[in-house]
Amino acid sequence: MVSHVHPGRQELNKNPVEGFSAGLIDDDDIYKWEVVIIGPQDTLFEGGFFKAYLTFPYDYPLRPPKLKFITEIWHPNVAKNGDVCISILHEPGEDKFGYEKPEERWLPIHTVETIMISVISMLADPNSESPANVDAAKEWREDPNGEFKRKVACCVRKSQEMAFD
Repeated sequence: MVSHVHPGRQELNKNPVEGFSAGLIDDDDIYKWEVVIIGPQDTLFEGGFFKAYLTFPYDYPLRPPKLKFITEIWHPNVAKNGDVCISILHEPGEDKFGYEKPEERWLPIHTVETIMISVISMLADPNSESPANVDAAKEWREDPNGEFKRKVACCVRKSQEMAFD
């Protein structure tokens, strides 16, 4: 049986991290968090405010949480439905496709902070080798300053409008 401790709230209060804010959606449910990621400086996402839900499984920290953007975002590692696909959030153990090493996947030592640092890094440096959004990956590889940049700018603009409504 896994103890039902709050996933990471103490660490966040002690060590606030630049680039995002996080908190419970509802004080009665410690498994569902809302996070707002601020688009990293010197990237196409700069100036954006991207809201996402971080949902922890009941057997956390043995299994990873899921992260889903609610704000529209155009990125190779974010599916069109908002689901984030990065190694740190993949189930622990061996990758059946042999693409990721076990230590790149979920480990129980990860916290909200390490997850968010990885997601911010992903925004700054997409991995187009194993895309969740094939169209975004293709544009990012073939024309990062054309159609890809235009779509990201549109998402940043929309995120700003939503953040200040």
